Amino acid sequence: MGRRTALLIAAVLIAAAGAALILMYVQGINARAVEGQDRVAVLAATETITAGETVADAQKAGKLDSVEVARDDLVEGALSSTDSIAEQVALGDIYPGEQIIAQKFGKAGSQESLTIPDDQIAISVNLDDPARVAGFVNPGSEVAIFVNAESGKDETAGPITALLLPKVQVVGVGQTTVQSTTKTTPEGEQTVEQIPRTILTLAVSQDDAEKVIYASKNHSLTFALRNDKSKITAGPGVTADDILPEASR
Repeated sequence: MGRRTALLIAAVLIAAAGAALILMYVQGINARAVEGQDRVAVLAATETITAGETVADAQKAGKLDSVEVARDDLVEGALSSTDSIAEQVALGDIYPGEQIIAQKFGKAGSQESLTIPDDQIAISVNLDDPARVAGFVNPGSEVAIFVNAESGKDETAGPITALLLPKVQVVGVGQTTVQSTTKTTPEGEQTVEQIPRTILTLAVSQDDAEKVIYASKNHSLTFALRNDKSKITAGPGVTADDILPEASR
């Protein structure tokens, strides 16, 4: 065997070994990427299931389907089949993407327009898209509510944004309507802006209802979508002094 042939064979073997190592490395990355993200099958709504609609009718209309979700995203009590609720009806509207849980179904005639937790009441506020997290807030969502006021206790500090309520359950989302607002530019020109607004219904205590109603009538509200791992801490709020550099004041 000539020297050149030996070198070629060695080069081929080294290339093959390198390719094998790269393949093992890529497989290792993929394995680490899916580690802890075991996927499970669960029933979810593909279209809105209206209050009073039977499970059988929803299935017949193709409104239920089995989907796979990461185990960390599995809602507590989510069902993988309709066996346990086959003879029941939806107690309230169930929206596309919602996982199916038994608590949202019951006997015909027992449904309510809203499911309100014990010792709480339902109130509604009207928000534009940015203030309601661009439409990602749905019935069953939990939100933190922030208030944007013209001034705080120290009126010399000017407008303030602060946490109003750290955790509130959304129990209903109404239809979105478009509201026209007219704005005047510094040059005196008027422009008409179309702003989508949606009514969101919240379950709150009486004390919290008073805070939300007052803030919505006299100031403005912004919702922040939260989950079980969100960290929300009450504080003094933020004014211009907190965000503007010293040199720009």
